Amino acid sequence: MRRSRLSGLLAAAMWFAPASAGAETTLKAVLEAEIVTLDPYFTTAYITRTFGYMVYDTLFAPDAKGVFRPQMVDTWSVSDDRLTWRFTLRDGLRFHDGAPVRAADCVASLRRWAARSALGGRLMDVTAALEAVDDRTFVLTLREPYGLVLDTLGTTSSPAPFIMPARLAATPPATQLAEVVGSGPFVYDRAAHIPGDHMLLRRNPDYRPRPEPADFLAGGKVVKVDALDIRVIPDGATATGALGAGEIDFMQYAPFDLIEQIEGNKNLAVMNFTGAHRFTGHYRINTAAKPFDDPAIRRVLLRLVDQREVLDGFGLEPRFSQTCDAFFICGSPYETHVGTELLHDPSVAAARAALKATAYKGEPVIVMVANDLEAARVSSTILADRLKQAGFTVDLQVMDWAALLARRTKKAGWSLFGIHALGLDLSSPLTNSAINFNCKDAASSGFMCDPRMVGLFDRFAREPDLDKRRAIAGEIQAIVYGEGLVVPFGQFAQPAAYRTSLTGLIPSAVPLFWNVEKQ
Repeated sequence: MRRSRLSGLLAAAMWFAPASAGAETTLKAVLEAEIVTLDPYFTTAYITRTFGYMVYDTLFAPDAKGVFRPQMVDTWSVSDDRLTWRFTLRDGLRFHDGAPVRAADCVASLRRWAARSALGGRLMDVTAALEAVDDRTFVLTLREPYGLVLDTLGTTSSPAPFIMPARLAATPPATQLAEVVGSGPFVYDRAAHIPGDHMLLRRNPDYRPRPEPADFLAGGKVVKVDALDIRVIPDGATATGALGAGEIDFMQYAPFDLIEQIEGNKNLAVMNFTGAHRFTGHYRINTAAKPFDDPAIRRVLLRLVDQREVLDGFGLEPRFSQTCDAFFICGSPYETHVGTELLHDPSVAAARAALKATAYKGEPVIVMVANDLEAARVSSTILADRLKQAGFTVDLQVMDWAALLARRTKKAGWSLFGIHALGLDLSSPLTNSAINFNCKDAASSGFMCDPRMVGLFDRFAREPDLDKRRAIAGEIQAIVYGEGLVVPFGQFAQPAAYRTSLTGLIPSAVPLFWNVEKQ
């Protein structure tokens, strides 16, 4: 048996990390949206995932380099045939209602989560048994080797595998939880929650952080404030004003056009992001309807999209954006540049010539534009103009994001639209929403179904070696670009802004409030 142990006895002083003596220290934050859904499995919304990481805990978690480290787990082992995985929990873990965290809670939570998660469902497809052995130990027995066990148990892909009491995990996956009971570093204060105004999370005095230093989602989650007050201020300019006036301490998304103003205030600072903490944008294409049911016509788009033009259209300074031809994003373990030739040196002239060589007969290209999402609006509008210049017949249709999502479920009535998501979610073939529904949820992936990718997904999931998985990711990328299934338009940061009275902020696109001190 191979064994890994990354824990030891915790110093008693780390069990309880009091804020400064005297008045209660409250950190006031404005996040990307109001937290409405509190069941961490019920939605893939990023804001619910953020709430989850505050209130719940996970068995494993990635550090800043993307290495998955034990979090709630103390020790783990895997048999030589890689079919039997044994996990033992850290001592002293407790839920917010005072009950101890048991192995049975972990088993029940993973089963409920897997019913809502594509990645979790893939693990359960190769699982022969998942059982609690005693209060602190559970065993995962596989029918065949699976190379991503730890990656799956610690994934950040929404919904993430948060652990909850078994009595709550027994709630049917399609039914929202009636209670919020986690074991994480913050406790949800239901009595203080005023929808539309603010939510209060209090420091969990019974939380026992790991002994290692905080490292993204891994390491010790030491809370150094008494409470986190999450305010609802939908307007970015209003939130920026509140930040400057000291009415709030942190805002998740600084408006692009106000960054210069924020940086001109000596009491404020901007946090840039890199790699997987940046958003990645791409154009989702309807492969079921003309003209893009023809891969030759789809490939024209690869010659047409100028990533720098799109990114500059957001009004971003170069330090907040980058062009990238890697489908599984630049700066990730699966960055590869296989099959990217058509993305180099884009031009209208090259696209026009390529289009003339296809069977395109002037069919309308319906470009959906979401007018309530800035990046989606700008990216789609810029592409529509380039499509016209290249010789396409363009029908630009403006709608809100909700209407766009409803329209994309139909095989007719749309051709393409711009969308973006965090690199954290797009950096793996199994969590990349542009393709991981291939041949499963056709509407989500533009009705694509390439049987070659199905087999490659399976190979990727079963391969334990990172370098070999990267090579498989390259094979998938070659299909994506070779068939013109998705066209990227670059990576960009949506920087956070905060008052300089905050120290210890962890650079993360998922806002994290442990390790933070407020002076």
